[in-house]
Amino acid sequence: MLAYTVLIVLVAVERLAELVVARRNAAWSLARGGVEYGQRHYPPMVALHTALLAGCLVEVWGADRPFLPALGWPMLVLAVAAQGLRWWCIRALGPRWNTRVIVVPGLPLVAGGPYRWLRHPNYVAVVVEGFALPLVHTAWVTALCFTLLNAWLLVTRLRCEERALTLCRAAA
Repeated sequence: MLAYTVLIVLVAVERLAELVVARRNAAWSLARGGVEYGQRHYPPMVALHTALLAGCLVEVWGADRPFLPALGWPMLVLAVAAQGLRWWCIRALGPRWNTRVIVVPGLPLVAGGPYRWLRHPNYVAVVVEGFALPLVHTAWVTALCFTLLNAWLLVTRLRCEERALTLCRAAA
């Protein structure tokens, strides 16, 4: 359980690094006329992602969930792969990547990196991580709750993002 706790702490540190990058990128976008959309769904999204990490620890320690190698190792591989995909997305979008929906009018869609094959690869990373990270140590309740709540939130987020991109293309 201690190794799993270290894993969750490392993911939390990674999330903090994302927020630093997002803050810097938000300033870049706003300085270029970027417009933010979907402010209302952002706080619930932050709460849900924080709850994922907390839920992993609370369930594993509180319910004494075991590490099952046949489940845990493949889920760890998926969780690490999700991190790799997330950072590939961040690199491909450069200063346009953000945890918020901020669109700079007139900029073309990014078509490189994972965006060559998927329209929203960062959300694939979020979905995979959302079930894989808890299941590394059989926190199945956390995996199920996050997956269901995240599905609802992703529908809202994707609609917001698509609307923002459409509006910005129309304004350009």
